[in-house]
Amino acid sequence: MTTAPKGVDNREGYQFAGTGEIFSYTTVQEPPEGYEEQAPYILALIKLDEGTMVTAQITDVVDASEIAIGDRVEMVTRKLTAEGERGMIVYGYKFRKVLERL
Repeated sequence: MTTAPKGVDNREGYQFAGTGEIFSYTTVQEPPEGYEEQAPYILALIKLDEGTMVTAQITDVVDASEIAIGDRVEMVTRKLTAEGERGMIVYGYKFRKVLERL
């Protein structure tokens, strides 16, 4: 394994398309602190089209009966949490089933 000299950043940027398929999923009944109001929610392992696997919440579904392993999904930006009523709002990525395009 080769490492860069101290202070040298040898990382390269990479942009993913943001699409993939549900590889596995579960319903979270007892979430970590700060996410209680979102429970229950669906947490999935997504296999991106480029082959990378990411863990993400599935959004825009009521319950797990609306999804299945192999369903096509796309990344969307959604609110993750807020720090109090007037605090900072934290946004991040989630995934939803691919919408039909007309």
